[in-house]
Amino acid sequence: MTNTALPGPPALEAREVRHGFGGHPVLHGVSLAVEPGEVVAVSGPSGSGKSTLLHLLGGLDTPQGGEVWWAGERVDLLDTQARARRRAGRIGLVFQHHYLLEDLSVLDNVRVPALLRGEGGSEARARALLERVGLLGRERDLPGVLSGGERQRVAVARALVTRPAVVLADEPTGSLDRANADRVAELLLGLAREQGAGVLLVTHDERQAARADRALHLLDGRIGV
Repeated sequence: MTNTALPGPPALEAREVRHGFGGHPVLHGVSLAVEPGEVVAVSGPSGSGKSTLLHLLGGLDTPQGGEVWWAGERVDLLDTQARARRRAGRIGLVFQHHYLLEDLSVLDNVRVPALLRGEGGSEARARALLERVGLLGRERDLPGVLSGGERQRVAVARALVTRPAVVLADEPTGSLDRANADRVAELLLGLAREQGAGVLLVTHDERQAARADRALHLLDGRIGV
């Protein structure tokens, strides 16, 4: 008798997620799933709700309706602290602006998510990631001496240091020139795929969206293809 392994749950799933501000609806029942190792790009015009969706899926805010699941666990019903604890190990975040801590070294910036989880032995992992993004030798530098592209590569390493199940990337190349945008996108998606992490990539850049396995379009608070 042959045993057939059942597929596991999606790394990330939204089920009929709804949200609005001041009585104005922004998301109208958005459903999507990202499988482990899959890259899904979401595009859409400004104001269509892309960043709002990413914040809800990352547990940074609570949807007004619907469900959010991380690796088979429903998380939208958790309180803020419980979601933060889950997020620290399961979700990597990369934004358009790097949000590095200016008074910490490059190495310590990368280690922050692991340290928040109590992983004191994260230095070797952080150094390995810095090597992969081409910044080994800069680990003692402060962010203020780095270029924009270098800062965003530090942010990529930081997002991956805990080996998250999924990476949420909100316009990660939006503030970079073409050459740096290509390098950051290649590093982010390549490293995430190596780790088996799913990626939800919000981008206006059609060239970066073309790197994804699937592309979705968000318009008027609804998902299309």
